[in-house]
Amino acid sequence: MAASKPPSPSTRLDGQTVAQLLLRYLALEGVDTLFGIPGAAVMHLLAELKNQRSTFRYVIARQETGAAYIADGYARVSGRLGVVLVTSGPGATNALTGTMNAQNSGVPLLTITGEVAEQYFGMGYLQEGTDANLNIDAVYGNASGYSVIVTNASNFQTLFTQALRDALGLPHRAAHISLPDDVAATPVPSVRFPNAPHNYRTRPHGADPHQAQLAFQRLAGVARPLIFLGSGVREVLYGERLAAFTRMVEHFAIPVMTTPDAKAVFPESHPMSLRCFGMAYCEWAKDYLLPSRVDPALPDGYDALLVLGTGLGGFSTNKWDPALQPRQSLVQVDLDQTVIGRVFPLDFGVVAELGAFIDELCRAAHAVPPDAVAVETRREFIARIRQRSPYLDPQNRNSTSSPILPQAVMKCISDTLPAGSNIFVDSGNCVGFALHYLAVDPPTRVFSALTMGPMGFAVGAVIGAKLAAPDAVCLAIAGDGAFLMHGNEVSTAEANNAGAIWVVLDNNDLAMVSQGMNRFFPDKSGVWNDYYALGKPDIAQFARSLGADAYEVLSVADMQHALGAAINASRINGKPQVIAVHIDPKQIPPYYQDIKPPLQGAPDGQPDL
Repeated sequence: MAASKPPSPSTRLDGQTVAQLLLRYLALEGVDTLFGIPGAAVMHLLAELKNQRSTFRYVIARQETGAAYIADGYARVSGRLGVVLVTSGPGATNALTGTMNAQNSGVPLLTITGEVAEQYFGMGYLQEGTDANLNIDAVYGNASGYSVIVTNASNFQTLFTQALRDALGLPHRAAHISLPDDVAATPVPSVRFPNAPHNYRTRPHGADPHQAQLAFQRLAGVARPLIFLGSGVREVLYGERLAAFTRMVEHFAIPVMTTPDAKAVFPESHPMSLRCFGMAYCEWAKDYLLPSRVDPALPDGYDALLVLGTGLGGFSTNKWDPALQPRQSLVQVDLDQTVIGRVFPLDFGVVAELGAFIDELCRAAHAVPPDAVAVETRREFIARIRQRSPYLDPQNRNSTSSPILPQAVMKCISDTLPAGSNIFVDSGNCVGFALHYLAVDPPTRVFSALTMGPMGFAVGAVIGAKLAAPDAVCLAIAGDGAFLMHGNEVSTAEANNAGAIWVVLDNNDLAMVSQGMNRFFPDKSGVWNDYYALGKPDIAQFARSLGADAYEVLSVADMQHALGAAINASRINGKPQVIAVHIDPKQIPPYYQDIKPPLQGAPDGQPDL
């Protein structure tokens, strides 16, 4: 019998415009939602979106940066490509910050910016971004993983599929396409169009079993091993793989800690969890690295570290804390070979797809009997650590004082949110309070943007999350400064029936800066206390004016009631919910656990404000 022919990888299409082909590619990738603000330089693409409105939804944001943040949140929660569509010139530059943030957060994002018709290049046409004083391709080329101008219908397919390969490959990247409007309208006489994404892109799937065996031997052969998980494992460590990984660390009593941006990828209530290390670290993590904190008779240090999916940046390592370096062995595993070994000396590094590597690691562990005495000794020590409080100020987390303490706000959120929620943490003091005082287990997820740390990221991203997962609770934690930057996007949520929830820590101040400046440049006159004051805006009234339900919170009882009501309302009517929490402004997040203030003006030891 003759062998059957494999299916054809492509189909011939005749007379499709570039705009039509672009949308076909997006549909092939499972994209049905785009975010942005329309303009003349994308009018042919807008017309095609209108013609295909049963297939695509174009969510109109209130500002292009917000659109990119919303698309970022949509991509993180949906697992699909986030797409931004904006016009040329200022539309393109406004979307840059959100695109750059996605690039540095490893989020698959495609930003499509319009451009004036090619016949006007260099002539000073309105909002031109190519041959005039603005070179938008160069701007995006220095801020994203891929940027190109489509100069002709004949090169569209080559350039656009490259953007998709870059954005959706591993590690994920942000990509940018500049599309002149006349090119978008140009028909392509004939093209072979792929029938599936695998016909033009692929991903790595492998890991070396021998290297996984060696890595596990380093862990199993020492008294005090440790696994450090980064955000690179977020997309692969769930379901049965998470269960298998959990069984392995339980069986061998290997403790697990995460970077701040990987918070809760491993359940924080698990007996082997040390929660977060790095900025605003959990006390348990530092106790394991420095056992004398638990028992002065014990020597400091530990023996072996396996790092999975983090480049060991400053926030992830508590500014490259020397305590993180093990006495014997450090093995770092990442798909990006450029980050392996760039910070600490390694025993060896492994370039691998992290899901495949974790599978091989679990297989290697299954073949090795544990050292019963070493395992039980270690299990007892970890249990001893976990009997201590994980919090720097546990009394504040349990406080019922009024005005409410931000630590207590985090406890309310931890206690109230249902499993499977999506939490987005903005930049500022809210980061320290959330990382340290939230206690979260999967399937609830925590997302942040700590490489670039733009204020307002979570304010927009939570909307994209809710649009991607309308049945899940999607909540942002932000300061009042960040909320005022992009709070206008609450109107976007209202217009799209996205019942996202914002918890706004309201203290009328850019407190991360004012508190940091007061610590490192003390002024006894108290000038720092209101030097960066915000003018006492009414956050709740502002939110109501944009179509949200809004709540004023002064106490723990207020917070419990408001959060419960907001969750119920967001489910019932799809209306955005804003909780303005008037916090005690004197509370300082745990940013300075290991830092002593230097002399005023000293160049070293400065914090990240």
